[in-house]
Amino acid sequence: MTSSHPKPVWAFRSSRVVTPQGVRPAAVLIRSGRILKLAEWSAIPPKAQLRDFGDLVLMPGLVDTHVHINDAGDSQPASQDQPASRSHWEGFATATRAAASGGVTTLVDMPLNCVPTTTSTHALEAKRAAASLHAAVDWMTWGGIVGNDSQVGNGNHGSNQAEIPNLIRAGVPGFKAFLIDSGIPDFAWTDRPQLERALDALNNSGLPLLVHAELAAPILAAAQSLAACDWRSHSTWLASRPDASEIDALEMLLALAPRFRVPIHIVHVSSARLLPILEQAREAGLSITAETCPHYLHFAAEEISDGATSFKCAPPIRAAANREALWRGLKDGTLDFVATDHSPCPPELKQFASGRFDLAWGGIASLGLALPILWTGLHSREGSLEQLVRWLATAPAKLAGLARQKGSLRPGADADLVVFDPDSEWTVAERDLHFRHKLSPYLGARLKGKVLETYLRGDCIYWARGLDPVFDSRPNGKELRR
Repeated sequence: MTSSHPKPVWAFRSSRVVTPQGVRPAAVLIRSGRILKLAEWSAIPPKAQLRDFGDLVLMPGLVDTHVHINDAGDSQPASQDQPASRSHWEGFATATRAAASGGVTTLVDMPLNCVPTTTSTHALEAKRAAASLHAAVDWMTWGGIVGNDSQVGNGNHGSNQAEIPNLIRAGVPGFKAFLIDSGIPDFAWTDRPQLERALDALNNSGLPLLVHAELAAPILAAAQSLAACDWRSHSTWLASRPDASEIDALEMLLALAPRFRVPIHIVHVSSARLLPILEQAREAGLSITAETCPHYLHFAAEEISDGATSFKCAPPIRAAANREALWRGLKDGTLDFVATDHSPCPPELKQFASGRFDLAWGGIASLGLALPILWTGLHSREGSLEQLVRWLATAPAKLAGLARQKGSLRPGADADLVVFDPDSEWTVAERDLHFRHKLSPYLGARLKGKVLETYLRGDCIYWARGLDPVFDSRPNGKELRR
């Protein structure tokens, strides 16, 4: 026997709601975790429970499609090439809390760094088991495509070509491949013939192939002149990863793209020299999208001190002029969106004692900070809240196949909302970092904009109105399958 009482309706109201039609006064009506409608500011149903946020900004929950969580939940004996686990680098509990603190209500985990790598259905199930106990926000995981010298999840050495159809049936939203050494021995890079076979396996599936687009030849050529250079200097690290490595990789992908009906997505574009090539590809009708990252938009190579290995990432942070060109590429639509590439590690792997960039782990931890980082940059460049939402929510949701469910405030979508104070100014301290290891080049950065509340399907999962933020202790996150 069912209850005759209807579920309550909540009305979240603000004078600044970021809707698909622009920023305007509105009320977001919510029932049973979904958005019923966007009503006029004054059109509150008589029995609705009102939450009025005044002039604070209401925007959709953010979607981060490039996160390294490392927690697969599967323990196995360590070997010389593969540890038993990298869960001490980061886990679902800490990563998803960090996401919630920054307004991210959906993230997509990368298939490497975890043990086992997500290159088989066995590994996928291990990751699902780990996430089900700890995820504070909704999540997905990309499947991995690896080359011939990799150890795949079933314990055999070789390409995981045979696992691609199985992973598609198991519900991954797409696949990730490297065109260069990934830094993870059990996630080998793919050469051109292997990439062609992978594209053929994805043909007509509708699923995207995400590519770490650097080729080794320009990097190997650069290395010959750097042997005697000072590896405590970021300029040496920058010289070791020239723009040509990204350009050559993109041109190879564009040569393959017309032969396959597979959307290709370029992750973490660092070089602005890719922008005219991406424009030409779009004009030719190729299905190519591209992202950049907060660190490429916020930092500049000239500003990085010797030994500051917290700034090391691959591709590297480039010059200030390059940074400004990336901003222009975002604003004119050549770059589609921004993802964090949150890639944490334990402190010892950053080699702070030696300060050597060649020895340090390459990755920047920033999960939970992207919204204020982007707003800080946009505010000084006369940008808009609509752009912010497009780059951090709407466009990444589309890549992950979630456009109807996530990334915008529209009827039928999940009631994922962020209460954002765009005028708050603050300095990043360790207490603001909710991922596992409090290491980040953003420590001490002065940012504009603060997330005050985060809602997942209408439930408050993060609240930061007092001195100490409050998280919902329940694992509210669900796996989303495409």
